[in-house]
Amino acid sequence: MNVPAEFKYTSDHEWIRVEGDSATIGITDYAQGELGDVVFVELPDVDEEFEKGDVAATIEAVKTVADVFLPLGGSIEAVNEKLDDTSELINQDAYGEGWILKIKMNDASELDSCMTAEEYIASIS
Repeated sequence: MNVPAEFKYTSDHEWIRVEGDSATIGITDYAQGELGDVVFVELPDVDEEFEKGDVAATIEAVKTVADVFLPLGGSIEAVNEKLDDTSELINQDAYGEGWILKIKMNDASELDSCMTAEEYIASIS
């Protein structure tokens, strides 16, 4: 299973890649495998404000529907518009082309509650 060491992770199976005061968020390879084939992603609006723990996106898959919870608060800087036409990118490349959104963080210390790759692997084992 692919779990990049440089990312942070949540117990809800989101990954976070921090770049300055911005964070890119998606779902883990484990999560996409559990969901099955992704058929639709409902994305938030750019500039929309969220608090830590809010649902920012919804992923519809063949098996189920899953919410994407934000591990930190902030303002949406970008969404992956490619997912509108090719939502299967989440299945094909969860940590790359399958990213979901980018958020400008209000408080980077909110990431302190996230897991390391090793902790995440232990939580799903």
